[in-house]
Amino acid sequence: MLTIKCADCKTKIMKYKKIGRGKVLRCYRDRITRLYDYKVEGDELKCGNCGNVIGDIEKKQVDMNQHSFTYSGHKEKK
Repeated sequence: MLTIKCADCKTKIMKYKKIGRGKVLRCYRDRITRLYDYKVEGDELKCGNCGNVIGDIEKKQVDMNQHSFTYSGHKEKK
């Protein structure tokens, strides 16, 4: 499980179940286990505290902006 936080204000955005190695480039909706503080404006996912754009919302996934979030936790092996 990864905890994804805003890079600017360190507010928790979501808990995500990451499977496999590599960067967090997109978050699939069925693997997001909990949403904390967020806003949706149009097709953008933003931090609920400072308004930083975290990613772009698609049908089955959220395409993440690499420099707008940080994460902590452990990735699961395939």
